[in-house]
Amino acid sequence: MEIESIKRIYNGYSRVYDKLFKRFFYPRIKHAITYMDIKPGDRILDVGVGTGLSLSVFPRYCSVVGIDLSKEMLKKAKEKIEANKLDNITILEMDAMSVGFEDDSFDKVFISHVVSVVPDPYRVMAEVKRVCRNGGQVVIVNHFASENKIMAGIEKMFNPVCKKIGWRSDLRFDEFIRRSGLRVEKKYKLKRFDLWDMVFAINVK
Repeated sequence: MEIESIKRIYNGYSRVYDKLFKRFFYPRIKHAITYMDIKPGDRILDVGVGTGLSLSVFPRYCSVVGIDLSKEMLKKAKEKIEANKLDNITILEMDAMSVGFEDDSFDKVFISHVVSVVPDPYRVMAEVKRVCRNGGQVVIVNHFASENKIMAGIEKMFNPVCKKIGWRSDLRFDEFIRRSGLRVEKKYKLKRFDLWDMVFAINVK
């Protein structure tokens, strides 16, 4: 899917995103950030920050930059920042496949429900590796194709439909990690039959 199509989809979602998706996404976002090894003074990049569901979870003693492609989603994130006086957080309109930061700018990167919605997840991960310092933590919350052959077949069948609403269902975890070059420390689901995985990894350069 092209960038402009993704922008249109998520600009359209902006007014209803929290009502539609918060109950599904927020518990995983909160869990992932809570269990990140965030230290005082850490610089954190939140890729695909959207309406800012993650922002209030980050501790005040770190600095956070949230980026997103959708201007309308970022307006909602800005409202949350102002309402909660989150002075440690900055948000920017930016393409995750071409991040405008210098190498090694961040200690940690958080990527929630993003790598399945971008046109090229491996370009995103190349940028993540570039801007995250060597040995920095990369935490990903995302759906990956089931390892069960029957479920994987169903996901593949529905993938064309999923793409029309802005995401893909056929991204395979093993291939994703191999091509991304991360060192996975742990991967698990919050619930046994959860559709989303929690992945805690280390950036290796």
